[in-house]
Amino acid sequence: MQLNAPLGTLVLAAMALPGVVHADSAPEQGLVGLRFLNYQDSQPGWKRITVNSPSFLLVAPIGRDWGLEATATVDHVSGATPRYHSNVSGASTMDDERKAGDLKVTRYFQRASLSLGGAYSTEHDYLSRAFSLAGTWSSDDNNTTWNAGFGHAGDKIDPTGGGYDGNVANERKRTNDFIVGVTQAVTGDDLVQANLTHSRSTGYLNDPYKALDQRPSERRQTALLLRWNHHFAGDGSTLRSSWRAYNDSWQVKASTLQLEWVKPVGGGVSLTPLLRYYTQSAASFYADPVYDTALGEPYPAGWDANAYNSLDQRLSAFGAFTLGLKLQWAVDDVWTVDLKGEAYQQRGEWRAGGEGSKGLEPFKARMLQVGISRKF
Repeated sequence: MQLNAPLGTLVLAAMALPGVVHADSAPEQGLVGLRFLNYQDSQPGWKRITVNSPSFLLVAPIGRDWGLEATATVDHVSGATPRYHSNVSGASTMDDERKAGDLKVTRYFQRASLSLGGAYSTEHDYLSRAFSLAGTWSSDDNNTTWNAGFGHAGDKIDPTGGGYDGNVANERKRTNDFIVGVTQAVTGDDLVQANLTHSRSTGYLNDPYKALDQRPSERRQTALLLRWNHHFAGDGSTLRSSWRAYNDSWQVKASTLQLEWVKPVGGGVSLTPLLRYYTQSAASFYADPVYDTALGEPYPAGWDANAYNSLDQRLSAFGAFTLGLKLQWAVDDVWTVDLKGEAYQQRGEWRAGGEGSKGLEPFKARMLQVGISRKF
């Protein structure tokens, strides 16, 4: 069972994360952190995938003008993976482990930085290698920062038993990612950012473990991310808001709206509630399930063996809500502890701006994460 989405480039992904602002000076202190994540998803009457994932983070200055960042993660994944939409009776059981790591080295200049990164991920049926190059440069007053980057990933897919039909072996996929963006300090309390990303993947893009899954060999993806962070001087809190618009060559169009409120409550403790809404249209070749009283299994209506088809629920039309809460405690000037939980649910009828896909059970997931970090 392949566990990972494409690595792409972790550096470019990090540049688009809410709350991330990239400095043009080397870190003055190092940081080491440990985190453990537990994830569980389910549908009515059925627990599907469980993930337990410890990870390690290192941030270290190298002299006055260089910095290093490294992470290492081990994902242990178990559960059942449906072959037909979300149907339980067609599910296969799996138990797998993914090991991943990335390394980034950054050279800092007076008002600019240049980063080179590499990433590696392996599991028993999937191997991914990636590299990235990214840079930032700021205006003379440091109120405006531009960023640009490029990443490339090469993946090898070799599913257990040849996948669903037994004929898949040593398939390849290539992905190129591009990002450009700008961050602007509007006032002393307001920071806005715009990032435009484009990705092109070619090669084997099917899911080898899903029945009747035949997708185009190319996918072009474009996304615009807008962020606004506002600091409230009165109570020291910060509102982080973002909106992301996405579309691709498979005719999936999506929007994401997210709000976070970072609220200090005293004693070095802060609380961050989160609300996220996501909505997407279906891929042009996605087929809704049809349940036959005699056959039982869902199958695509009007399925054509000579055309593109997919029964993957992730390519359906749906809407989804995420509620989250993070507690962070700065124990002292050196140690920090954090605890984070999120609950996610998606349904076809929650799609905005149109009718969602029919015949699918509601999908739920929850995530718990605990972490500890130390400066040095």
